Amino acid sequence: MLDEDIESGESESSEKAKDASVSRKKYELLEDVPGIGSATSEKLRELGFHTVESLAMATARELEAVGISEKKALEIIGAARSNIGVSFIRADELLKIRHKVSRLTTGSKALDRILNGGLETQTITEFYGQYGSGKSQLCHQLCVNVQLPKDRGGLDGAALYVDTENTFRLERIVQMSKHLGLDHEKVAKNIIYAEAYTSDHQMFLLENADEVIKTNDVKLIVLDSLTAHFRSEYVGREMLVARQQRLNKHMHKLIGLARAFNTVAVVTNQVMAKPGVFFGDAVHPVGGHVVGHTSHTRVYLRRASQGPVRIARLVSSPYLPEGEEILKITENGIEDTSVDERNKPRGR
Repeated sequence: MLDEDIESGESESSEKAKDASVSRKKYELLEDVPGIGSATSEKLRELGFHTVESLAMATARELEAVGISEKKALEIIGAARSNIGVSFIRADELLKIRHKVSRLTTGSKALDRILNGGLETQTITEFYGQYGSGKSQLCHQLCVNVQLPKDRGGLDGAALYVDTENTFRLERIVQMSKHLGLDHEKVAKNIIYAEAYTSDHQMFLLENADEVIKTNDVKLIVLDSLTAHFRSEYVGREMLVARQQRLNKHMHKLIGLARAFNTVAVVTNQVMAKPGVFFGDAVHPVGGHVVGHTSHTRVYLRRASQGPVRIARLVSSPYLPEGEEILKITENGIEDTSVDERNKPRGR
């Protein structure tokens, strides 16, 4: 009798395992997801959801915008999430997943050191600073570095670059590529570039980027800069709420893409001076709490007293202590400083 119970239990367990494997069936296209027909998939693509991964990070309210009921929206999103394994897990299992997070080198061993080895995938890293502090230069370097093999600190992938201030220069990509011994033409082919002309255009580009990311094996998403258009278009206190709401939506779309496709997400940010600050640094990043809460890692870049030297300070991180290092920006790109350069007086 006991043997029969054991066999019955094993049979029941195997059936559950089969059901679970069926429920975890891999969906490649939107049409593969249960509940999505040709008409619904067309509506989803109009919303900017071209892949199952991006759909898994959607909200029911977003899908309701095209006439999909809340009940159906939740069913569709649930099926998409089962495809990528979004569920409750134990903390020890989470630790194993964290070991799979990749890191991208900045080109400076000193900066990598305070970032615990480089920029993490599945998170947003924000670099902010005054004009000429090296934010865009660092973004150029990352677009080259991401194409390096993993044993050299890269991710063996492509880069997606959204330019809002017309600062992207292919000449710098060529210089940096040659210094690293890479074929600059091949490097250029693996940088997918778009210039955003307004904040609406900027949001549209990101909302429709999922298919591009998946097709081109993008491992780095760059927004340079995040706040430039929002700052110029939403002027005055009466428009502050609307600006922050749209920035919030934009940032959450970015983190959704970073998590779905295991990419590094980088934003640069402008700064403002607070006139009421009499002691310490009066420079603060634009975007307020919305940007501050959504950016996982924030790095403040500033010039040293003279020359190519820059000071990078890790301002906030979910688990890393604050730290400060110096680096330099040369014709070759982002590099470490010499002993003499490190000993020179630093600017505020």
